[in-house]
Amino acid sequence: MQFSDYGPPGVVHVAEVEAPHAGPGTIRIAVRASGLSVGETLIRAGTLRDLVPVAFPYRTGFDAAGVVDQIGAGVTGVDVGDPVFGMTSTTGRGANADHAVLTAWAPKPVGWSWEEAGGAAGTVETGIRVLDRLRVGAGHTVLVQGAAGGVGAVAVQLAAARGATVIGTAAERNHDFLRSLGVTPTTYGPGLVGRVRALAPHGVDAVFDCARGALPDLIAIAGDPARVVTIADFAAAAHGVHFSRSAPAGDTGAGADPLAVHSLDIAAGLAGQGRLRVPVAAAFPLTGAAAAHDLAGRSHAPGKIVLVN
Repeated sequence: MQFSDYGPPGVVHVAEVEAPHAGPGTIRIAVRASGLSVGETLIRAGTLRDLVPVAFPYRTGFDAAGVVDQIGAGVTGVDVGDPVFGMTSTTGRGANADHAVLTAWAPKPVGWSWEEAGGAAGTVETGIRVLDRLRVGAGHTVLVQGAAGGVGAVAVQLAAARGATVIGTAAERNHDFLRSLGVTPTTYGPGLVGRVRALAPHGVDAVFDCARGALPDLIAIAGDPARVVTIADFAAAAHGVHFSRSAPAGDTGAGADPLAVHSLDIAAGLAGQGRLRVPVAAAFPLTGAAAAHDLAGRSHAPGKIVLVN
């Protein structure tokens, strides 16, 4: 899947390209499922053109799951035929395809479907990257704004696995979903500060913002902009809040945080214990990528949108 210019969902299309091959330190998989990144829908629309310059054609997809069919030089601990999930390079992308080259991976948990595994790597990387920056640990109280989305629904579980108490905002129709993940739900919008203070009278230690437009309230809840990290609100700098994006080693651009590669092994371990699931909002075939982009832009369905092969 790729697009050759900025535009609406319809610019995303199937293209026949030369198959990628595993180089040193990487593996190639026959993809069974891959994730749709909300960030890439913003890239496609041109919203991020000043923050994330791209070269066209842009091949989409950062996370995928499948069966190993090539192993690059120097790679150990994995064999052809192994089921894995993982991520591509942040610059190469191309996971929404028949074959993808992964730069980081872990064994696919037995309890995860291909759809869950295909949408896992990007969400767990983002979740752990931000929780690490916020230093969330046992005994802390964490607010996740936008807790029912693809990243939020995984981040709340990762925070709970660290021993934190988690409050999550979502539309009321998604509150039972959040409760099923061990989260205390509340609604977003006017009155948020008072609602959260009623739920956490001793205060909130950290705020993970997966939505946008509420930074003044989130800062008031945390008590300090340094205790708020956003992955969605481009007004972050004006409020003294850190905007986090994953970046390869050596990238020191605004908001760049080291890629949390260790997140994959953590996620696989938690999944093996039955403590982490990857909610899937919808699944589309690769040929339905434009429809998937359209849904991502207008839906608040809980979980991750994935593409299946």
